[in-house]
Amino acid sequence: MQLLQLTPGAGAMYCGGCLRDNALVAALRQLGHEALMVPLYLPLTLDEEDQSAGTPIFFSGINVYLAQKAPLFRGAPGWLRDLFASPRLLKWAAGKAAKTRASDLGELTLSMLRGEAGNQARELDELIAWLKTQPKPDVLCLSNALLVGMARRLKSEMGVPVVCALQGEDFFLDGLPESHRAACWQTLAERAADVDLFVAPSRYFGHLMRERLGLSADRVRVVHNGIKLDGYVEEGRRQNAEGRMRKGEGQGGSARISPLASRPSVPVLGFFARMCQEKGLDTLVEAYLLLRQRRRVADLRLHVGGSCGPADRAFVDKLRERLRAEGALGQVEFHPNLDRADKLEFLRSLSVFSVPARYGEAFGLYVIEAMAAGVPVVQPRAAAFPELIEATGGGLLCAEEDPQALAEAIEELLLDPARARALGEAGRRAVFERFSAEAMARAMAQVYAEVAGTTKASTPL
Repeated sequence: MQLLQLTPGAGAMYCGGCLRDNALVAALRQLGHEALMVPLYLPLTLDEEDQSAGTPIFFSGINVYLAQKAPLFRGAPGWLRDLFASPRLLKWAAGKAAKTRASDLGELTLSMLRGEAGNQARELDELIAWLKTQPKPDVLCLSNALLVGMARRLKSEMGVPVVCALQGEDFFLDGLPESHRAACWQTLAERAADVDLFVAPSRYFGHLMRERLGLSADRVRVVHNGIKLDGYVEEGRRQNAEGRMRKGEGQGGSARISPLASRPSVPVLGFFARMCQEKGLDTLVEAYLLLRQRRRVADLRLHVGGSCGPADRAFVDKLRERLRAEGALGQVEFHPNLDRADKLEFLRSLSVFSVPARYGEAFGLYVIEAMAAGVPVVQPRAAAFPELIEATGGGLLCAEEDPQALAEAIEELLLDPARARALGEAGRRAVFERFSAEAMARAMAQVYAEVAGTTKASTPL
């Protein structure tokens, strides 16, 4: 099939949606499909090869902003708009975008949801004009529901069906100022009629968005997210590799054992996600301090990794001060904005993993990343987490937003290494079997074929 993927860039920060779309496009290409990935707004920041490399960025973040704030700019000459879409300026704007939050974007969000009736209509015209120079897709794929304002014109101009992924939009929309929140939800629900099919990453989020947008069951499918497994080592392959390396059969005859073959000599509690309050990093810090006070797990360390942008630094600095006041900062490490190789090494260093997110997480790629590394997880009994734990057997659930309950569940695993190892191995097996990027791509290809009319419809949500 010929597929077109539109994905907004997150600027200077890693973004779960960007990582998911990039892995999906790469896997679809490996399966033999022709997939074109077009970035929007800002450059993509990824820890894998960029599948949109060489493709222009449309809806340039600077032009989108100026079209909203300065009516005269909507008629600006093309050379000026091209200047503001230059990679150098967008790179600069990416740092500024990292400081914005939903509370600042109500007016702009509503305008974008209005599509051809919004202030960014010219951006949409330019995107469509360029797309018409490319091979016609069988299906057009929107990265998230905040892009549905484009669907009406894209369908009418290109004559193709539109599939839209659902990726946690409720948290952003509910964070908009009251003056625009209800109007944005209403406009999104109205514009949802222009989309042929929505795809949710979990049953939890599919049901939630069905209710909030008034969608019928046959308008939503569930396809779990998947990750690229290169660099992770499947258990059976790991054991074989260890045996070969012990016999000196590794590269160059050395006896070097895969990093995954060993676990840390001291217990390490880990977090890997955006370093922000919404992801519950402060809750995990409090749970860690409780564990230190209980003194049942000797020499416990805390390693914190993930995206940390300008908007997050004050929060992280406050946590550092909290740890310093408790005499614990020396046992805590912060590793912001790691590349893929360092991320894998970071995950392999952990004994137990937890990201106690406060909001209704639609999926949580970080959970299956930790599981792929063989690390057992402890997550709140909320949102998509029970679904992931049930599907993998890779961890435990605890009461949400409760540092005491979180500490007790983490301690339970740290004091029972055999059980922790069994959960970690179960999670790793499940990820390799069911949550790979290839598995996601195969399921999505089935959805695309259904929408394109080349295969029979599958079971709805």
